[in-house]
Amino acid sequence: MVSAADSAHGEQIFSANCAACHMGGGNVVNGQRTLQQDDLKAYLANYNEGHEEAIAYQVTNGKNGMPAFGGKLGPDDIADVAAYVESQSINGWA
Repeated sequence: MVSAADSAHGEQIFSANCAACHMGGGNVVNGQRTLQQDDLKAYLANYNEGHEEAIAYQVTNGKNGMPAFGGKLGPDDIADVAAYVESQSINGWA
């Protein structure tokens, strides 16, 4: 279970680093690869084995048009962003 503090901090990190491309769970670079849960399941490797871990891997390493944030954000920040994205994807980014 995601703690409220982690998700709240993740929202701050997301707003500062991710929202330019992923505001509201969208994707301005590739509209078919959103942060909606169905899309995450379809294109993130190992998503079904561990949702937050798969998101954290993507944030850390990047892929295609998405830059890697592993050199910019620390592991705790990345884990918090992953917790926030997972929480929002469950709720449909409402």
